[in-house]
Amino acid sequence: MDQATQEFGEWPLKRLMTEVCGSGHKSADDLTRAQATEAFERILADEPDPTTLGAFWLANRWKRNTAEELGAYVDVMCERVEYAEPKVDPVDCGANYDGKGRTAVLGVAAGAVAAAAGTPVVVHSGDRVPTQKQDAYKHVLDELGVHTELTPSDSADMVDETGFGFYYQPAFNPAIVDLFERRDMMGVRTFVNTIETLANPAGASVHLGSFYHLAFAKKVVDTFVESEFHDLDRVLMFQGMEGYDDVRPGYTKVAEWTAAGGAGDAADENSGDGETGSESASFEDFDIETAEYGMDLEEDDLAVDDIAADSAHITEEVLAGDRDDAFADAVAVNAALRIYAREDADSIDEGLEMARDAIDDGSAMDVLDDLRDF
Repeated sequence: MDQATQEFGEWPLKRLMTEVCGSGHKSADDLTRAQATEAFERILADEPDPTTLGAFWLANRWKRNTAEELGAYVDVMCERVEYAEPKVDPVDCGANYDGKGRTAVLGVAAGAVAAAAGTPVVVHSGDRVPTQKQDAYKHVLDELGVHTELTPSDSADMVDETGFGFYYQPAFNPAIVDLFERRDMMGVRTFVNTIETLANPAGASVHLGSFYHLAFAKKVVDTFVESEFHDLDRVLMFQGMEGYDDVRPGYTKVAEWTAAGGAGDAADENSGDGETGSESASFEDFDIETAEYGMDLEEDDLAVDDIAADSAHITEEVLAGDRDDAFADAVAVNAALRIYAREDADSIDEGLEMARDAIDDGSAMDVLDDLRDF
């Protein structure tokens, strides 16, 4: 331990548990940025005892991480990510890596439609990531016959050639993959489940994600602000199904943020209130009713039996224009949100019109054909 202390500093995880964050969710203190940085560096170096690591992860879960802590964890991770930026600037879709278990994965179809409409899209996931280890983007693409185990450079080329790109976590973020066994043994999600979705392997300037409660959307925005690695222009998040980036049917909240100097009119530096992130004038949340955009359905209408296989089948039929049902409506609305996130449309309504046109004229199916040929 003396050698480890000399290498890392003065805050091994056991000391953090004893003196800072291990006393329970009501009395625990938050870590400073320096403490969080050192903690995650130790974790990625496989330095902590497994029992201490498990206790530390649970303590972070109980007390709830601050944006400063998450920003530090993100930056430590990003120092180890292999980035490959395409020539275009896509929308980065950060869905939970541990997948879905009840409703169809709509993001492949929605991303292809958005790409056909002129909005490049990037998605990323691993393979059976803890804790749920359910179907994610990779497994739907595999069922569609699209190559997924790509190098980051190949993924960037995929974006430029097709408008849609998939980045494979073991290829671009192996340091997080090395934590698989310990994460699996935890049995519950940890902060790693949050930060891996924020890796942004294509270096996109726009992030799209989902939340259960608005407070999480605010924390994600503030995490990006606290990160010294990321420099995003926009974040768009909405209430999603099963923690995924598929918008929830019905009454749904949307959160939108534009950074200082970003493309939007309401930049932080112009807000005049001295605040940044979710406290600035450039953060807003608003409610939508998906039925107003043609998505008049219940979440149960999007349930499937075999997530990967059924999602792939639905994707192909929607893109081919062979479906006129709840799935087709949901894909169009999700594509519209991606188009709107990148500000390729001035409103969700305009994005929806662009999405439907891309399906009707066959260009969305062309994207899938190009992906299969890549």
